[in-house]
Amino acid sequence: MTDARLQSPAAARNREPILEVLEAALPGPARVLELAAGSGEHACHFAAARADWQWQPSDPAPMARASIDAWRLSTELPNLAAPLALDATGDWPAGPYDAIVAINLLHISPWEVTEALMARAGERLVPGGVLFLYGPYRRAECPTAASNLAFDADLRARDPRWGLRDLAEVTAVAERHGLRLERLVEMPANNLSLVWRRDPGDEATG
Repeated sequence: MTDARLQSPAAARNREPILEVLEAALPGPARVLELAAGSGEHACHFAAARADWQWQPSDPAPMARASIDAWRLSTELPNLAAPLALDATGDWPAGPYDAIVAINLLHISPWEVTEALMARAGERLVPGGVLFLYGPYRRAECPTAASNLAFDADLRARDPRWGLRDLAEVTAVAERHGLRLERLVEMPANNLSLVWRRDPGDEATG
């Protein structure tokens, strides 16, 4: 690309399978906050597919936000907002949101990010709202693919705070904040889509 737009081959491959899961979880109008939106290609694709979703991308990295904004301006989608500078462990926008989306975040961030994400989702989601996570995970009941083991080793070599998360540990944190794992979907390249639902009896505090 000759401008600020970044391109991710992985995003081009997985955006349709992810959209299919998201549409099943969010069949109607929704206000969505995306964390770690990266290049912005997912945000553009989802906003283009669903005019009734108000999509708010965010990313802590200036280069990523520049890419997101360049993609946004190139598409002129009225339901795609300018990106926010948001670190999951910092201050969040008030919300509330019908959905919070994080694609390929937990394994390339410290465990504190997982804890903060679950806590804020428990506060910012509307009752019955959705937390959608996508990425590779370890599961005690399933052998970890060799490619994921190699990926995990590479991540930990780059930063010992990174690495594939154990799904049972993530689930335990989520449940402490009123989030129930509603659906697990096997995805391409040994990834998972996880749909968490906030307790419909709770009230959003954001």
